[in-house]
Amino acid sequence: MKVIDKLAWIELKDKTILSTKSFRKDKFYIPGGKREGAETDEQALIREIHEELNVILDKKSLTYIGTFEAQAHGHLEGVLVRMTCYSGTFTGELKACSEIEEFEYLNYSDIKKVSAVDKLIFEYLRENGALR
Repeated sequence: MKVIDKLAWIELKDKTILSTKSFRKDKFYIPGGKREGAETDEQALIREIHEELNVILDKKSLTYIGTFEAQAHGHLEGVLVRMTCYSGTFTGELKACSEIEEFEYLNYSDIKKVSAVDKLIFEYLRENGALR
């Protein structure tokens, strides 16, 4: 079984969650990405979020939320994605960059727009009163 190891930034605003959609993709994803080389979680997440959304995460504010695992969207059956999630504050103005076509804040009623692993995260956040 193959596991794709990814990191994600949970940015909540008014009980909605920031989600991104890449060019030529049919689902929204919580922003983040994969490590490069020997990067730590924090280094990779800060780099990915800057590349995708043009903002700088405050390393000292990063807080572990949880790790979620599900079938990887668009991959063969049995390929899983493991998403390690952090929240944290940022500086700068959000702007879609790199492969990101658009971003928006989604609520629980938008769950059909996201991948399987993101659905687990939406469920977790709703159960904990963080997502409406």
